[in-house]
Parts: sequence; C-alpha cells; structure tokens
Amino acid sequence: MLVWHHIACGATTAATPAARPLLSDYTHTAWTEVDGAPTGVTKFAQGPDGWLWIATPAGLYRYDGVHFERTDKVYGQPLYSSNIMALASTPDGAVWVGYRVGGVSVFRKDGARTYMEEGGLQPVGAMHIEVAPDGAVWAAMRDGVAVLAPGAGRFRYLGPEAGLPALGVFQILFARDGTTWAGTNTGAYFRKPGQTRFSRAWPRVALVALCEAPDGTIWGNDFGHSYYRARLTPPPAGEPVQPELEGKSMRFDRQGTMWMVHADSFERIAAPDSAGLPEQRLSSSNGLSGPMLGATFQDREGNLWVGTSRGIDRLRPNRLRTMPVVKPLEYPALVAGPSGEAWVGDYAGDLWSAAPDGRIRREMPGRLTASYTAPDGVVWMGGMEGLQRRDRDGSQTLIRYPDEVTALRVHALQQDRDGAMWVSFSSGKGVYSLADGRWTRSGGLQGISDLLITSMARDGDGDLWMAHLRSLITVVGGGAVRQLGPVQGLQLGTILHLYADGKAMWAGGETGVALHRNGRFAALHGERNEHFRGVSGIVRLPGGELWLHGADGLYRIAAADLERWLKDEGSAVPFERFNALDGMQGRAPQLRPVPSLLRSRDGMLWYATTGSVGSIDPAHIPRNRLTPPVEVLGVSAGGLRYAVPRGGVLGLPQGTRNLQIDFTALSLSIPERVRLRYRLVGLDHGWQGPVERRQAYYTNLAPGKYRFEVIASNEDDLWNTEGAALELDIPPTFVQSGWFKLLLAAIGLLLLYAAYALRIRFLTQRMQERLQERLAERTRIARTMHDTLLQSVQALLMSFDVHSRNLKEGTPERTRLDQTLNLAEQLLVEGRDQIMDLRASGSPEALELTLEQFGKGLAEHRAHAFAVKVVGATRPLCADVHGEVYAIAREALFNASRYSDATRIELELEYSASAFVLRVRDNGKGLDESVAAVGHRPGHWGLVGMRERARGIGAGLDIASKPGAGTVITVTVPGRHQDAAQFLYTPQAMVRSS
Repeated sequence: MLVWHHIACGATTAATPAARPLLSDYTHTAWTEVDGAPTGVTKFAQGPDGWLWIATPAGLYRYDGVHFERTDKVYGQPLYSSNIMALASTPDGAVWVGYRVGGVSVFRKDGARTYMEEGGLQPVGAMHIEVAPDGAVWAAMRDGVAVLAPGAGRFRYLGPEAGLPALGVFQILFARDGTTWAGTNTGAYFRKPGQTRFSRAWPRVALVALCEAPDGTIWGNDFGHSYYRARLTPPPAGEPVQPELEGKSMRFDRQGTMWMVHADSFERIAAPDSAGLPEQRLSSSNGLSGPMLGATFQDREGNLWVGTSRGIDRLRPNRLRTMPVVKPLEYPALVAGPSGEAWVGDYAGDLWSAAPDGRIRREMPGRLTASYTAPDGVVWMGGMEGLQRRDRDGSQTLIRYPDEVTALRVHALQQDRDGAMWVSFSSGKGVYSLADGRWTRSGGLQGISDLLITSMARDGDGDLWMAHLRSLITVVGGGAVRQLGPVQGLQLGTILHLYADGKAMWAGGETGVALHRNGRFAALHGERNEHFRGVSGIVRLPGGELWLHGADGLYRIAAADLERWLKDEGSAVPFERFNALDGMQGRAPQLRPVPSLLRSRDGMLWYATTGSVGSIDPAHIPRNRLTPPVEVLGVSAGGLRYAVPRGGVLGLPQGTRNLQIDFTALSLSIPERVRLRYRLVGLDHGWQGPVERRQAYYTNLAPGKYRFEVIASNEDDLWNTEGAALELDIPPTFVQSGWFKLLLAAIGLLLLYAAYALRIRFLTQRMQERLQERLAERTRIARTMHDTLLQSVQALLMSFDVHSRNLKEGTPERTRLDQTLNLAEQLLVEGRDQIMDLRASGSPEALELTLEQFGKGLAEHRAHAFAVKVVGATRPLCADVHGEVYAIAREALFNASRYSDATRIELELEYSASAFVLRVRDNGKGLDESVAAVGHRPGHWGLVGMRERARGIGAGLDIASKPGAGTVITVTVPGRHQDAAQFLYTPQAMVRSS
C-alpha cells in the first residue's frame, strides 16, 4: 500500500515514512454515560448469538450494536449478584459469570445454575474464568484455582500437589501449544501437556496479566505496569531482568498486531521498539471516552473494544484508507502520473508522488487547481502563475497565461485531437486554446458558451466535450460546435465531471448522473430513490464495474447490474455506498479540482474530498462474512411488556388489538447499515421492509394465532434468512368469540323473523280491515236493494196479483197476466240471489267470514236458522285451494237452503296441520233416492261441479244423506295437494300459527 505525506519543504526527501496513524486505519466511536454506556468495565464476552456482554461492578450489560441494556437476567434467569468481576462465553452459547462477592453462575437457554459451597466453591471472589480446549471451566478464585471438569457437577480446587500458590491467582491462559499458564502475584506458572504439576517461570516477579503473541511468546504484566517476556528457563547468569514494554494490559488482534492499554490511552504497537508513538495512541486528546482504561476485547467481526471509567470505545477497521499527511490538505487534487500512478497536490502545496518502497518525491512545484496527463506521459498542471508542463524526463516548462486571465483559477484542462491544449478559466473568462505557443479565445470558434466550463473530456471519436453550468454541454469536433442540453434529456444542473466510456459519455452533476449514447442522455437512478447527487468523479473498471464519487459518498455499481440498466434505462440499479462509516473524511468537491476519483495502474481507486485523499482496492474490499443473528426481544401491548418465552407460544390477554414487537440484529461493525425485514403471518401478505428500525407496530388485530418472523442483513447485504420467529396467540373476548357471533346471528335471524311476522300480521290486519269495509259496503248495498227495490217489486207483484184475480180465469188476458207475474217472480228470485252474492266475499283471508255472510244472506229469505262453527286456529288457505273450497261451500249452502226444506243449516270449518275439513249439515228432507243413485238432479250440475272442484285440489268429497234425516256434505283437503307440490296453507299462515 502507498503511504504518502504532505511535506511543506521544497526539496526531494528520501526519508522512510513512519507507520500510518491509528485513526487513518480505524474509525473510532465513543459512548459515555450520556449515551447509556456502562462504565468501569471488568470483562467483555461474546457468544454465538452475537450479543456483546459487558461486566461491571454495577451490573451486567448487553449491546446489540444500537442500544446498551442493563439486565438482571441472562436467558430469563436472574443473576446472583450485580457486582461482576469475571465473564466468559462458550461455543455452545453458555454465559459464565463470576461474582466479586463469591460464586459462579452459568446461564444456558434451557436453564441456569449458580455454584456456591454446594457446588464446590468457597464464598470468595472470582477473578477470572477461562474455558479450556477440552471444555473444562477454570475459575481463578481469590483462594486458588477451581476446575469444573466436563460433565462434572462440582468444581474441584487444585491442591498443593498442583504446584500453584493457594492465594493471589489472577488469570488462566491456555496457549496454542497446549501449555496451561497461570498469572499470580508471585509470578507466572506453566504446565505443559501431559504434566500434572505447574512450574514457576522466569522472571520471578509478580506477573498477573498474561498474553500470548502470534510467535508464541508469553507476555506478563506486573503490578507496576511493566511487561516482561515469560521464559521457561532461567536467563543467563548475570543478565539483568528488565521489562520491555510499559502498559496495564496487552492484547493481540487476529492480524497479530499488539495493542497496549495504558492508564490514559490505548496504543497500537507495530513492533516493541516502535512503542510510544503519539499517532498510534487513542487518548482523551483524540476522543477517548475517559481515563482509567480497563478491559479490552475483539469481537467476532474484528472490532476492538476498550472500557474506561467514563464509558466504552470501539475501533472499527476502515474499508477506506485515508492517506496520512503532516499538515491538512486544502482541496486536494488527484493527478495521473506518466506511468499511471497516482500523484497528489492541492491549493496550498506542490505535487507529490510515492514510490512502492514508500519514498516520497516532489514532482512539480506550485499550487494546483486542475491537471491533465497526455497519452504520451506529459503532465500539464494549471497553477496560479501559468500552465506548467512536465515531460517524462522530469523537465518542466512554465507557460504564462494571457494577461486578461492571469492569476485566475483554472477549472479544466484537455488536449484535443490536434494536440492543442484547452484551458478553462474562472470569473466568466471562458476557454482558451494553446497551440504552437499561442493562446486563442474559444479556439477561434463561434458558438462556445461563456458559461463556466467545469470539466472537459474527449469521446471515442476524438471530439472535445465541455461541461457548463445549467445542464449545458458544448461539443467541438471537425471545426464545428454543437450544444447538448435539456432537449437531449440532460437535467443535472451544474455539470461537475465528464468521463468517456468508449463511444458513450458519462456526465456527473449536482442532481445526478447521466449517460449519453445514441444522441440522448439517460439518467441513472439507484434503488431506494437514490439519485447519486453531486458526482464529481467517475471511473469504470475494465471488468465493467462503475464507481461514482459524489456528495453522499463513494458508490460501487456491479458490472452485471449496470449491464441490466443499459438494457433497461428506466430501471433502478442496485448499488453499494462507502462513506464516513467506512472511514471517509469529508465529501467530494462540488466544483474543483476534478476529477475527484482516479484509478491507478495497480488497480487502486483513489478519491479526493475537500480535505483528504483516500483509497480502496476494488478487488479486495474487506467484507463482513458473518450474517447477523436475529432475536425478538419482547412484545408490548396495553401498556405492558411481555418477555419472549423460550419456545412455545406467547399468549396475550383477551381483546389485545395493538402490538409493538421489538427485535434486533446482532451486527456490531456497522449497525447503521443493518437492514431488517419482518412479517406477521396471518396478517401481512408479504415481507415489510427493508427497514432500519427495530420495532414493528400492528393495530386493530383480530383475535387468533399469528407468527411473527424477522430476518436481517449486515452492511454487505449478507442476509440471515433463517432469522427469528415468535408465535403469538390472542384469545377472543366473549364478544369476539364464535359463540357470540353465532348468538348475534341467531338474534339477528330472530329479529328478522319477528320483523317479518309483524309485517305479515300488519298486512293481514290491513287486509281484514279492508275486507270488513268492503263486506260492510256490500251488505249495505244488498240491504238497501232488499229494502227498496225488492220490496217495491214485491209490493208491485202483490198489487198485480190482486188485480189479476179480478179477471176471469181462462181468459186470454188472465193467462197473459199470470205468465207475466211468473216471469216477474223469477226476476225477484234472481235479484235476491244477486243480493246474496253482494253479501259474499272471495277474499282468501276470510273464508269463514264470507261463508258466514253468505249463509246469513240465505237465511234471511228462507225459513231456516244458520250457524257457523270453527275448530282450530284459522289460517289462510292457498289461493287455488281457497277458491275451490269457497265455491264448493257456497254450492252446498245454496242447495241446502233451497231444496232441503231444513229448519237449521250448520257450517263447520276445521283447521289442523294435517288437513282442512269443511262440513255443511242440514236437518231437511234429505236427497231423493234417484238423486243419490245418479249423483245429480236431472238438468242440475251443482253436485257434479262440487266433485270436479274437489278432485282439482286433491280433496275428498263425501255426501251422507237419508230421506227425512238431513244431509251432511264433507270436504277434506289434505296438508298437501295430490301432486305434493303445493302446500295447503299459505306461508303467512304458517308464520301466524307459529
């Protein structure tokens, strides 16, 4: 990797550069009490579930990358004490906790156990817990070393035969070669594999904190903050034993780098002889959370953690490598060297390069705002005094600007196909061309806009492109000038950079990026509504990847994704962004110097911000290969919080309608980029998200069983598709239960039935009232006709009869008058019959009423009594049944009144569910034997019609008569007609009867 310094002197230097500053390689984050972080950390631990466990004298904490949470429980089981000194985790997920007041607890997802006297431990403090490679748990107690063998139920102290001191054991270390080490206040002790007894190592001084280096060296710390190399054999005679390093505690990371904890700082040590470099220390002067540093830890993602008396600090390895400088850069510019290497200059200094061996060299003097490297290796630099040319042999030439643009800043340089150099100046002075030592405004061409030219490039055909403000581009080629702008689809505001890509041309501007091909511009849009604003650097790699450097960071678009976009320019392209979370310092320049992105010959990408230069190797981007474990933390409903059960179903109270479900993803490197998707099976039709928030809200939930599922991805879009799940059961209240719904349905049906019955009753009553009114009117008319017309005709007939008696019998006049009186008598009888018809009614709703009126009408003109008897509840008959029964009954009553000479006629109506029976009974003379034998009177068809009507409705007709004993006519209508397709009673009748 290249390491550069910005050197203020004006001569070439050959000094070997020092190691990169610590904060060039790491992003530092500090949390204090204000952020909820714990203080005075004694130990860190992390298990396979991803939680970072933090032990303190004031309690146990855990961290998921977003929140520090103090907890009194582990996996739902309570801690024995909050004063914690020792902490460890095992590959099976168990968490071991050692208490300062004595005792050790182990927590597993299926339960917990605390070891006290009954578990083999004395009530003294636990200083350190370490899990051996064979699974045994070693506890350094204040009264010795206790070991819990695999599968054992009790700890066992190592006795005097083990060779360890009985008191003052602070640490256990299992070295990679199988040696077991113990740090005590009387020295370091070791036991090689196969041995049963510990031996004391050299030097014979207190070594309480032990650490193994990558080369197998065991380092030990005494109480005086000095580190020694522990030796298995004594030093040569006369050789003094001296500490080699100063520090409170030591740690080697997975890359083998040594880290040292001091009282007030955390130091990276590249080699023992390089200790004490200020740029390798993290202290309060550069943001450490506080003094009195304590425990350190490296998590499974490679982040370094350190606790202080005020909080916690994290060092995260950067993906972007910031170039270290002696003094800050002022608007740095990237310049392509003659052989494709990257050079750096800025407004305030010279142009510098760095050799692969790290040697720094000044290439060109003077301040720089724009540059151009020709294909022949000649480097052109636009400075404040003039245009500087550097040939491949290192010789330099200064070419003065025209007087009218002297001292103005240069924005862009570009050589055209004919070798002329075009130079853009600020302050509205336009562009000049330099050819054969002569400057020419606008190259002598007409039509070039006076708007500021911010960038220039040559396309695949050799035409010169000039980018302006206001979404305008000027193209010069073959002596012609043409302009491109909004008409061709260009909508970028100020165009910051042009980049030729074969026959196509990329343009980056204030509002986005566009590609010109086939005569038009197409805007590039990313997923999640990304517009790639403020892009001032564009590079396309040989493999097809597109890199953009803009106001919001450095973007990578994969070759396959870009190829899909080229086929469908309306689609949104996936992308990856690198910004301050990856170590970038500052933002891409938004005017000059550009370009802000450059690819060097070794494949490295170099980017410039307004105050720094950094790099990234696109072929070897550091990746997080660990999928984030996902966990559902709890559920809140109705103002109460419910813990997540270990297996099973979380039952919520009846009537729960609103839920908040808290969940998390355990990724500690860049939790800001963790994305989560979730769904509530039984409600959501698909996944919600991806989102950054770690809560899900649901309202107006119906009772039932649900399954909440959540998955997550890390900063590299690596998804944990297994995720986590929680079964939920919301039982219904009584009003939400199925029984209540059935009850409501039944009540609804009953109400509908009652409303229907009331409506039928109302309509029936109205019909009966109207029938009564009609019958009353007909009766009145019949009575009036009887009392007036018929009585008058009767009186007239009586008068004529009296007068006819004055005529002699046998005379033609008497005979003619008698015949006239007979005709008048027949007319009188027919009139009475019509009056009886007026008294009758054919309404199907009042059979008994109409027949009663008809019978009474007959009785008024005959010498017999009439009575009606009804058996059972009256019901309306079906219309066809009613009509036929009414006709049969009327014929029977009429015959009985006219021919039977009865003194009493009785009508009986019997209603039942199985049949309807009608009887007409009289006490008259009965039927003649001839009539009974034939079935009808000669010339009369009444009885025949009655039988035909009865057969038509499936009824039975029976006539019982004896001479002198009267006649009984019985009509029986069964519950159904003979075709079994028609009911006897109307539906209304069934409703009323029920």
